[in-house]
Amino acid sequence: MKYSIGAVLLTLAFTASVQAEPLPGASVESLLAIAREGSPDIRMARLEAEAARERIQPAGALPDPVLRVELENITKNGSRGATLSPSQVGDTKYTLMQPIPFWGKRDLRRDVASAEAEQAGGRAVDTWSEVAARIKSLYAQYWLTSKALQLSHENIELTRRLEQIAQARYAGGLAAQQDAIRAQVERSTMDSELVGMETEYRQLSIFINAMLARSGNAPLAEPGALRQLPAGLDAAALSERLATKNPQLAIESARVGGAEKSRELAYRNRYPDLTLGVVPMQVGNRVDAWSLMLEMNLPLQQGTRRSQERESERMLEAAAARKEALGHRLHGELSGAVANLEAARTTEQITRTRLLPQAELTFRSALASYENGKVDFATLLDAQRQIRNARLALLRSQASQQMRLAEIERLLGEDL
Repeated sequence: MKYSIGAVLLTLAFTASVQAEPLPGASVESLLAIAREGSPDIRMARLEAEAARERIQPAGALPDPVLRVELENITKNGSRGATLSPSQVGDTKYTLMQPIPFWGKRDLRRDVASAEAEQAGGRAVDTWSEVAARIKSLYAQYWLTSKALQLSHENIELTRRLEQIAQARYAGGLAAQQDAIRAQVERSTMDSELVGMETEYRQLSIFINAMLARSGNAPLAEPGALRQLPAGLDAAALSERLATKNPQLAIESARVGGAEKSRELAYRNRYPDLTLGVVPMQVGNRVDAWSLMLEMNLPLQQGTRRSQERESERMLEAAAARKEALGHRLHGELSGAVANLEAARTTEQITRTRLLPQAELTFRSALASYENGKVDFATLLDAQRQIRNARLALLRSQASQQMRLAEIERLLGEDL
């Protein structure tokens, strides 16, 4: 009985500790931490990079030596039956050969493999940048939808109070019944919009869980505060960071380096590879003769080699052109992302300091005027829509800044 009670207590303690763990989703950092360890895309890219690094040493290693055994005169000039015993045949040659590539080829092959490993490492970094940017963007939308839901509930409650005011004025003979009906229609419209927002909120939760390799129905915490934005962005400094930090450009630089080494290797193939060998000869039970051998291939197919050299030249030129084109495209995307971020920042400032206060003032004035019978109910509803739209515009501009920041950080390959 004691053991069973103890087991139950341990189980309850473990369950409580598991339940006490905070759910991910309260901040974008909590999502990124899980993705860094659990994302299959990240794990795949890391494993491929590790596999590519393991190819470097074999690429520059010597080929395996070759052993050849030759049994000669296995019938002793027809004086006996055929045999495969080295001591009973006429003589046995043991040829041990070691292929040796021409000087410099092994180093070049190792350099080509190193460049391919750098590309694989760059792809791993680029994969993480893509995953992180996607999570940051999804979190911004997740936060926006959560705040929009809260705003919708507040607006529905406000519309309900306006409906009560309209009904009270109608009961007192101060307003038409149409006012109360308009309030009900407005609330029904907002209820319908709320359903769509709740559906979008659930879909975003599913998308986020998918990025984290979690079940689509796994719980997420309510989003908290957004990341703090950098105070100012220097376009020239960001452009320099992009040129040195962008993982895609790093991949293309490694590709250019590999193409250069491949071109050098193609020219080095003009020279022959060698094979050195030692040949002990056995007669009976003893070795009574030794030979040395030198073998080389004759690079006579010059047309084939010239084609291979031209191919390596074109591949190098193509790699350089690809890198140049990618650089222009990325710098254009960076400029656009910075401009969009600054535009969203300006929009937030205008909305916060001018549009929202004006909308709130207009609503309070319209509410007071409606209660005094100076304006109709349609004017009051229009004022309510203005303040709702202003608050929603403020939320959208904040989320847009986070999404643009995620784009910039994806291009830079690092957080700002």
